[in-house]
Order: sequence, then structure tokens, then C-alpha cells
Amino acid sequence: MMIRESGERGYPIWVLMNPKHPISHDNWTPILDEIQDKVYREMHTRIETSDIYFRNAVTDTRIVPNTLNWWGPEVAKEIELFRELAFEYKPKILFSLGAFAYEFLRRVYEIKPEKGPKAWSNAILGDEFERSIENFDINKTNIIPLLHRVGASTSFVDTQNYFCRKDGENYYRYVGTKLAEKIIENKDKLHIWINKTSVSKKNVTLIAP
Repeated sequence: MMIRESGERGYPIWVLMNPKHPISHDNWTPILDEIQDKVYREMHTRIETSDIYFRNAVTDTRIVPNTLNWWGPEVAKEIELFRELAFEYKPKILFSLGAFAYEFLRRVYEIKPEKGPKAWSNAILGDEFERSIENFDINKTNIIPLLHRVGASTSFVDTQNYFCRKDGENYYRYVGTKLAEKIIENKDKLHIWINKTSVSKKNVTLIAP
């Protein structure tokens, strides 16, 4: 049976995943490292990462849709369940890893038009990332799309160009720096710092490493 979640629901930073593409050193860790590096250089502290809330969007990989029309009742139930959690805990920063997780969140927050995951190419996700940074508002939940995979291939080159706008600029560095800037800008409104975090603990099941 797939393990569903880890971290603290009351923490301001959430990460939503496609269970087919779990958290790894290829998608999340390098971005977090870039964020932590910039935060430490400017603030001489670090983000308390052990409380970041990670969640698989669905519990069964077989119901992950790959077209616009294949969003069955099982996925609709998962969307409703997540909507209840998100509206209760109101995370400040809500990352999606990959196209499915991003479209899942758009449906959670009833953002139209509805699309299939294949509509979200790296280029379009890059545009959405830029838009989320430009419109960042600490007083609401900010949905920020990230890629679920960046590899040493042609797609990696495309990812650099689409996300970074400059040939050869590293995706992880670009994204991590942009995110760190927003986090530092709102440092006094984010209770995420080591030795400063005060979160109401909830009992959740841990995702195995």
C-alpha cells in the first residue's frame, strides 16, 4: 500500500507529487539546496526542512490521468479531499512537481479552463512558474509549478531555456534563487526558520525514504 504523506500539515510549505514520480535527488533536493544556500548567505539561518509537508496527490498510480477526459470519480474524490485540507491549513507556498500535480492543484482551486496533464509542456510550466513568482502574495496560498524530472538529456537543455530564459543557466539555480528571493522578502511572515518554527503538530504517516 502506498504511503500518503509526511511532514506537518500546519507548516507553511507544502509539496504535492505525482506518485509515479516521487521526491528524489533529481527534482526537489537540488532546488532546496539552492534556496538554503541563498537564505544562509543573506540571513545566516536556514529553513527547517523536516516539517515541510509532502503529499502524493492520489493513493493509486493507476488512476493518474494522462488526458483531459480521463479524470474519473476516483480522482475527483482525491481533489475534494485535498481541497478540504488546503482550505483548513492554508499553506503559504504550495509546490507541484510535474504536470499532473499542477493540473490537480488547478482543479483543487477551481482554476479554469481544465486541461489534461499533457497540455503542460516544460515551456508552459516555465511560463506558469514566472507568473507565480510575479504574482506572489504571502497573504494567500501561492501555487508554484516545478518539474518532476530534470535529466542530462535534450529535455534538460530545453528546460534550461524555457525556465531560465538564458542558454546554459542552470534550472535548479534559477528556480532556487527566484524562490529564495520571495522567501527572504517575506521572512517575517513565514514561520519556517530553524529554532523559530512553531507548528501545531498533527499525526501523519511518514513517507518512507
